Amino acid sequence: MSFLKSLNEISPKRTLTSERDILFGFEKTYDQTQLNLMSENCILVDENDKQIGSETKKNCHLIKNINNGMLHRAFSVFLFDTNNRLLLHQRSLHKITYPNHWTNTCCSHPLFTPDEIDTSNNHIGVRRAAKRRLVYELGMNESKLNENELNFITRIQYKAENVPRDGVFGENEIDYVLFLKGDYEFNINTNEVKMIKFFTMYELKEFLNEANNENSSVQITPWFKLICDKFLFKWWTKLDDLKSIQDEKNIHKF
Repeated sequence: MSFLKSLNEISPKRTLTSERDILFGFEKTYDQTQLNLMSENCILVDENDKQIGSETKKNCHLIKNINNGMLHRAFSVFLFDTNNRLLLHQRSLHKITYPNHWTNTCCSHPLFTPDEIDTSNNHIGVRRAAKRRLVYELGMNESKLNENELNFITRIQYKAENVPRDGVFGENEIDYVLFLKGDYEFNINTNEVKMIKFFTMYELKEFLNEANNENSSVQITPWFKLICDKFLFKWWTKLDDLKSIQDEKNIHKF
């Protein structure tokens, strides 16, 4: 059964001159807001997740740097409502990496700032970053969102090329998985998010099966697919006992 039909959309873009083009040498079109976000400073880490410096979001996602071992810190939020449905979002066509892909509730990066590099108090820096992005991307009410309700589950490390493959961008991240449960209101930022949808466990399994069909228009981000394939459905049964699935020690490497 098809849960979603593809939508034909035209994304307003800005054409960059070659000297400003992040592909360094030929013209390409990118949304200006997304391009501006590429100047944010992410946290560089080693394979043990030890902070070793900072670099721009753009440079962290360049394949040439990834191939030289550049690794940065990220997070993925999974928001479940009180009916235990998981909120997914479809990334906007404006996004430079993985446009139009379906993924978990919110995915982004803690920044190289005093508040977000803080690893004390159960990774409070990452949880602050997650709150910031939930407000920015999904329009959640900041006053009703408590970073202490974001539960650290584990970390994964993965590497992937951008889709559509451009030979320029990719991912190489240590990704913090965070769970949040509750009923919230949303006012999506359409520069970031094309649409949102709640899924039951059964509906998500069917949706992933649809995405695996070679004729399907549904695209799934690589990190979300990995988490679904390896962990998510087991975790989903433990929403009332999150301590039993929390893994502080290991970084699961793919």
